[in-house]
Amino acid sequence: MAYNCIIDGRKYVPFEERTGNESIVYFTRDLSAEGLLKIYRKVNANITGKVGIKLHTGEKNGPNIIPRPWVKYLIEKELPDASIVETNTYYEGDRYTTELHRETLKINGWTFCPVDIMDEDGTVALPVKNGKWFTEMYMGKNITKYDSLLVLTHFKGHLMGGFGGSNKNIGIGCADGRIGKKMIHTEKGSDNMWSIAEEELMERISESSKATVDHFGKNITFVNVLRNMSVSCDCEGCAAMPVVTPNIGIVASTDIVAVDSASVDLVYALDEKDHADLVERIRSRHGHRQLSYMKELGMGNDRYILIDLDNDEKRIYPKEAVKDVVPFENE
Repeated sequence: MAYNCIIDGRKYVPFEERTGNESIVYFTRDLSAEGLLKIYRKVNANITGKVGIKLHTGEKNGPNIIPRPWVKYLIEKELPDASIVETNTYYEGDRYTTELHRETLKINGWTFCPVDIMDEDGTVALPVKNGKWFTEMYMGKNITKYDSLLVLTHFKGHLMGGFGGSNKNIGIGCADGRIGKKMIHTEKGSDNMWSIAEEELMERISESSKATVDHFGKNITFVNVLRNMSVSCDCEGCAAMPVVTPNIGIVASTDIVAVDSASVDLVYALDEKDHADLVERIRSRHGHRQLSYMKELGMGNDRYILIDLDNDEKRIYPKEAVKDVVPFENE
């Protein structure tokens, strides 16, 4: 099957040059607990049974993570029996072991609902269908305890991936800390996290993500929060680069490719002076390959209809969505 994309993760493909079907993506500028609840209710039809919320809970005192009161409000209103789900890290830090991870969770205030560190009790291998690099990916064992998954993502830059959206959240974030994450980040027989070339790393992350998407089938949905978007990931904690990109809003979809594509498009739609740092980070790390490879893997559509929940659910385009954003000013 041929795809209308260039395998060069430095290249941004404008919306009008994309081909294929369109998915629905919802958008709100309401960056609040109420806004998060409102947009979640648009994409929650198949979130049933035992629910996991895949959330990046951050390093100790991380400044840019999704606000805890928003998540608490969502759980209280819609998901009273849900658990936040996480895995330990491959790098040594505040979440390297379960013991360290639990302490970090307390410091960051994730104490109002159960938090399942999914690889605490071992791993499970989920199949990767039609992968180039993997036939299976090792996940935290407890992922199989859940019937549905809400992928609740703080969209931002990423040191290695260019950007961290829903794909990164589950592609790296569901892989267990010792086997799966090593498979993604290193060549066989190596412990060097920087040994994989940019294009290949984007493909490996996406194949890992596909294993989770396929596992949950229709019972998975995606919400990206475009707020406090440093070029650094939340895994850098207090060492993250200052935020200079304006806050935009929240997007949600049942299509992982569409939700991440819309998030990237909204960043590109900002004035050049406002998006320069984040766009440079995405391009320099070949981050666009996440999107094109997910499409090649059949994970969703990079074309979408953007529905404005703040204006009678009209269809809008990214330039309209960001026309009134205020440049971010660090205190």
